[in-house]
Amino acid sequence: MFSVTEAQIAAWVSPLLWPFLRVLAMFTAAPVFSSRAFPMRAKIALAFFVALAAQASLPVMPVIGFNDPGILGVVIQQIGVGLAIGFAVRVVFSAVELAGEVVGFQMGLNFAAFFDPSMNTQSSAIARFFGQMTALLFVVMNGHLMVLMAITKSFDAFPVGQNFLDALGRMRLYNLGADLFASALWIALPMIGMLMFVNMALGIVSRVAPQMNIFAVGFPITLVVGLVGIAFTLPMLDQPFIALMERTIAVFGPN
Repeated sequence: MFSVTEAQIAAWVSPLLWPFLRVLAMFTAAPVFSSRAFPMRAKIALAFFVALAAQASLPVMPVIGFNDPGILGVVIQQIGVGLAIGFAVRVVFSAVELAGEVVGFQMGLNFAAFFDPSMNTQSSAIARFFGQMTALLFVVMNGHLMVLMAITKSFDAFPVGQNFLDALGRMRLYNLGADLFASALWIALPMIGMLMFVNMALGIVSRVAPQMNIFAVGFPITLVVGLVGIAFTLPMLDQPFIALMERTIAVFGPN
């Protein structure tokens, strides 16, 4: 009579289960993948397909029995590392959106805010526009393939069975927070300088010609200059985006 033991089932399932959990956790946190337009069943199916296709490039997975007391810690580790990868990619998008917030504030368009259902927060029109452009760059420049490569490399840097707190300490995700503000300011710096010069020119005009209603004239000028500046600087957005993505992927690679 044919019989299968629990050890055999664990040996068959373990090579596929741990990558599946890590990829699925990443899909729930990473931009584009975590969109509400992406059905949950499709996420599960795609995570299973990615875990199956990556078997050739993954290291040998440890076999952990289903009744082993340490299996809960291993599951938490896979979910935690996957969520960390998704969070790191979210930081890249947030950096560009923060640059849009700064530019919108300088242009005077921050009052044109609306509810963003994907983030459940209020966002300005310029920040949302920058976010949409970032999502487009993410797909066009194979950002999704870079994220999947980070998943594959993470098994070398953070192998299955390692303590998640130790892995979290080695990731140093708090450094990405500093990069968030620094990169956002670098992206918005040309627009900030241009609009600051326009505001200084309007201030001089208001002093030279006090009878002119500077509030009625200044807003259209600032708006037009801001839109022209966005049109000129937007084609250069790919370079900081790629630099941020490479820095993010390097966090999860082997040291």
